[in-house]
Amino acid sequence: MMLGDLGADVIKVERPGHGDETRTWGPPFDASGIAAYFLSVNRNKLSIAADLRRERDLIARLVGEADVVVENFLPGAMARVGLDVTDLAAKNRKLIWCTISGFGAGSARPGYDFVVQAESGWMSITGEPDGAPMKAGVALADVIAGKDAAIACLALLTGVARGTDLERHIHISLIDSARAALVNAAQNVLVSGQDARRWGNAHANLVPYQLFHASDRGIVIAVGSDAQWRACGLVFGLQALIEDTQLAENRGRIAERKRIVSALANAVAKRTAADCVRELGAAGVPCGLVKTVAESIAEAVSGSTSARTGMAPSAGGSVRLPPPALDEHGTVIRSRGWGAFPGLAGAS
Repeated sequence: MMLGDLGADVIKVERPGHGDETRTWGPPFDASGIAAYFLSVNRNKLSIAADLRRERDLIARLVGEADVVVENFLPGAMARVGLDVTDLAAKNRKLIWCTISGFGAGSARPGYDFVVQAESGWMSITGEPDGAPMKAGVALADVIAGKDAAIACLALLTGVARGTDLERHIHISLIDSARAALVNAAQNVLVSGQDARRWGNAHANLVPYQLFHASDRGIVIAVGSDAQWRACGLVFGLQALIEDTQLAENRGRIAERKRIVSALANAVAKRTAADCVRELGAAGVPCGLVKTVAESIAEAVSGSTSARTGMAPSAGGSVRLPPPALDEHGTVIRSRGWGAFPGLAGAS
């Protein structure tokens, strides 16, 4: 979808009769019966329902004219239906082939975001310290792997355009993308030799940097520098703490986490969230209200959200086509191939 947002013509090949499984991942469903989950990631695509085994010639023709193929079959699945990646790439010297898997090119394990969040270590560091491991509220491993794939495809497209001799088969796995996204959590383990743990809404490396409860709702305060710490303390009248030289640097604040958090929590609880955010913002301290998804969407730029096409492209581009019905464009694709796009791409 990201490539489509940026102007690529995208043909989505789906199973006849059933289509993409996420078409049924609901409720909620829109008025035409398409699941919101499917709508969220399938704009700017044409849909054709095709049996790969029975319509190999059609698929080979589309692949032969394509710049990029993205697929997430288990190892050997393409070859078993007579569509060998090596042969197809040999016939289309510009072709970039991107395989997305759950656990790498050599694994036959199906990859679902929830499983990857568990096995990548994400869940072990998410949730309350004394609670159960918790997944993120969004299928973030899926999202990050998709963005990694888009970046890799764009990089290779640039290389091919320059005539650089590159390996044109990309392997992106959810587990590798998720592990890479551990960033500082992984680095803490690599440097210290000690395993990471759950911090709830606190931060392993910064204090104060967590959720606090104002008199009416939750807020987050994210102190990322010593100057911000002093400004935060002044806002809440924590004179004794900001004058304590042992707390002037983050290293000292980490050692005195409980004392700082307790004092700040008591001060925040006496004010409304709006007052806290206004005063902290004026002092240059990063902070924010804990908003619901509905509140966040309501504050988006006018016209940037749609029940049909989802949230606006985050990396630029435009919405040219709504998510398609199953095989909506099958007839025209079979007759015109990639030529199906002129005229259709301007639809709304």
